[in-house]
Amino acid sequence: MIKFLILLSLFATPALGDALPIVTVTEEPGATQYSLTLQLLALMTLLSVLPAMLLGLTSFVRIIIVLSLLRQALGTMQTPPNTVLVGIALFLTFFVMAPVFNSVYDTAILPFLNEEISIEAAIAAAEVPVRGFMLNQTRQEDIGMFVEIVGMEAIPAPEEVPFSILAPAFITSELKSAFVIAFMIYIPFIVIDLIVASVLMSMGMMMLSPMMISMPFKLMLFVLVDGWTLVVGSLAASFAMP
Repeated sequence: MIKFLILLSLFATPALGDALPIVTVTEEPGATQYSLTLQLLALMTLLSVLPAMLLGLTSFVRIIIVLSLLRQALGTMQTPPNTVLVGIALFLTFFVMAPVFNSVYDTAILPFLNEEISIEAAIAAAEVPVRGFMLNQTRQEDIGMFVEIVGMEAIPAPEEVPFSILAPAFITSELKSAFVIAFMIYIPFIVIDLIVASVLMSMGMMMLSPMMISMPFKLMLFVLVDGWTLVVGSLAASFAMP
């Protein structure tokens, strides 16, 4: 799958100065036929699989889950809105994945466009940094679980892990990491909710919603500790390459 996506990205990028025409017009007696080039077809196919590629092969999953659970912990309902959270997650994903993307461009796409290497060599070179990032973020027990499910023998080296096993293991590890980080974020806000609820119960204000009273205190705590900087910085640091 990853080789197919890389192949599409390379094929969809026009050669320097030799871009194919978008529409080819064929004149025939009594009729005119129009056909899209393979370049445009490859580009449209690449755009259709980009969301799945972004979700499955990058840091986007962990980031968006943590940000969504942070919003719930603050109790701010739809603030920040979903579009803002997705935007933050996208730009943070680009920041985290920048070394990987730069490596793919320098070692695979640019040499291929300059006709220095073949398409097979470009695909092999582009797969190395992507696979390395995924292996660094994937737990060994998750890989072992999927190896056991498919009934494969023990894999001698991480570089030999098939992509069909690496991809679901990577996503599983990302989900685990995201919920662990979100749990640590939730703890101080739960403490504030418990304190506010206990105070309201002792004052006999059982009809007053504790969420309404605790939200300003949670927002104040989040602002005083510079919460956004801590969360975003911790998320970015959690992807540090060994």
